[in-house]
Amino acid sequence: MRVLVVEDERMLADAIAEWLREETHAVDVANDGAAALERIGVNDYDVVVLDRDLPLVHGDDVCRELLAGGSQARVLMLTAAAEVGDRVTGLSLGADDYLTKPFAFQELAARVLALGRRSRPGAPPVLRRAGITLDPARREVTRDGRYVLLAKKEFAVLAELLRADGAVVSAEQLLEKVWDEHVDPFTNAVRLTILKLRRKLGDPPVVETTPGVGYRIA
Repeated sequence: MRVLVVEDERMLADAIAEWLREETHAVDVANDGAAALERIGVNDYDVVVLDRDLPLVHGDDVCRELLAGGSQARVLMLTAAAEVGDRVTGLSLGADDYLTKPFAFQELAARVLALGRRSRPGAPPVLRRAGITLDPARREVTRDGRYVLLAKKEFAVLAELLRADGAVVSAEQLLEKVWDEHVDPFTNAVRLTILKLRRKLGDPPVVETTPGVGYRIA
C-alpha cells in the first residue's frame, strides 16, 4: 500500500516510515501540515498516519481537507492527546482510527493494514488467484502449496496484481502503489521486479504482459 506519515518529530517519523517499509508498504514522510497537503494533492494514498499537533497547518485541518477533497485515503490519527474527548473530536473530524502516544510499532502496523483493507472495499484479507495465495498479515506467499520467498518489492507488486483480480495493472500504477515519491519515473524497476517475480513463482508462468498496457495475473 501507499502510506503517508505526517509527523513533526523527525526521528519518530523516520522510525515509523522504516517500520512500515519493512511491512512492504511504500511510505512518504511529511513533517508539517502544509507539506502533507501538498503530497496528498499529488499522490494517491491508501492510508495517512496523521499527527494532530503539526506546524504550519494543524493536523485537524489536514483531516478536514482530506474529507472535503473526497480522498479515499483512510486516516489514522497519532497523537499524545489521550483523553476520551480528544479521541471523540478526532474521530468526528473524519479520522478512521485513533492511536495515542506512546504506542507499539506492531500495533500501528496492524492498524495501518486494517485501514488499507477498508480503503479497497471487497478486498479479502488473504488474496488467492491462479494457485497463488498471499497473506499480507503474515507476509507469506505460496503457489500450489509451495512456499515462495519474495523480496519486499516483489511481494508488494504481487499483492497489487492479485488485488486487481485479473485486470491489467499498468507500470505507472505499480510505481504509484509500491514505490515512494523518490522513485525515478523513468526507472525500469517495475520490469525488473516482474522478471524476478516470474522466476520465483515458477512454471507455468502466471504473470502476463499486455504490451503497452501493463501486467495481469490471468
